[in-house]
Amino acid sequence: MKEPQDCESLDEVRAQIDRLDRSLITTIGRRQEYVHAAAQFKQSQEQVHAHERQRSMLAARRLWAENEGVDPDLIEALFRKMVDHFIKAEMAVFSALGNRETDSQTPSSLSDAVDAGRPEGADSKGS
Repeated sequence: MKEPQDCESLDEVRAQIDRLDRSLITTIGRRQEYVHAAAQFKQSQEQVHAHERQRSMLAARRLWAENEGVDPDLIEALFRKMVDHFIKAEMAVFSALGNRETDSQTPSSLSDAVDAGRPEGADSKGS
């Protein structure tokens, strides 16, 4: 991967941005898998929401951003959006796992629960 200052054209800059974006998407997909896995360890909707964890996680991400010279407000906004989305997804998995006061039909595996929590028509890598 070329360093930004070594790019010799706008096309090269854009190609490197595309490469980074693909890597970010792959990493977010991997994060999503961990979010789905977390649902099996939680006993309540409050644990899914984990307000204190959200607060400390966002504070840490802001600090990491500052240390990298990235606008911490941007990073917080991105992570808030991602966390809000993942909480909704995790709640669907949590519910599909038959956790506590939700469903009586418990899927046989985490994978089945993830599929049950996925919107109709979405494939296993797409949610």
